[in-house]
Amino acid sequence: MNHILGILLNPTREWGLIRDRNDSVLGHYLRFLLVMAILPPLAWYYGASEIGWTLGDRVIRLTPDSAMQIMILFYLSILVSVACLGFMIHWMAETYGAAESSMSKGVGIAAYTLTPMFVCGITGFYPVLWLDILLATASGCYTVYLLYLGVPIVMEIPRERGFLFASAMVAVGLVMMAGLLSVTVILWEMGAMPVFME
Repeated sequence: MNHILGILLNPTREWGLIRDRNDSVLGHYLRFLLVMAILPPLAWYYGASEIGWTLGDRVIRLTPDSAMQIMILFYLSILVSVACLGFMIHWMAETYGAAESSMSKGVGIAAYTLTPMFVCGITGFYPVLWLDILLATASGCYTVYLLYLGVPIVMEIPRERGFLFASAMVAVGLVMMAGLLSVTVILWEMGAMPVFME
């Protein structure tokens, strides 16, 4: 948890500390990911079920049961996605000349890269559509910046190769997002669709 401010304010130094710490996959999950990944679902649960979105003169809210179901699935999808992305980083490392790679390094890069998105998820406590979109865009851009900065440092490869590696990971991330949209549609068809309050 002590890497949060560092990765946001001084990422170059912090990536070096993350590399040198050499946590296990379980360590990344227990010390960082399980806590940080729950912030957006908790915030959006409260915001979606208690506050709601204002559209004109209407307030749209989810029922607490529906919001709970969706947010649990949201949390699980974050945890699984980080593991999948970490595996892909590890799997592709040899292609880009990383001398030493491990699943732990891959999960570390994936988890800490997503820090701006986790912090931005707190905006869900008070959903304002235009503000949420603006902040999500800014945090998405900073997340990509962290990926491009962190891959060569953690994998200890030249910046040029790190740029290509990070670009491949952005492509993998986009494919995973499309896959998550497909899974969302399937889950909605199976009964996990949002239920709005009257």
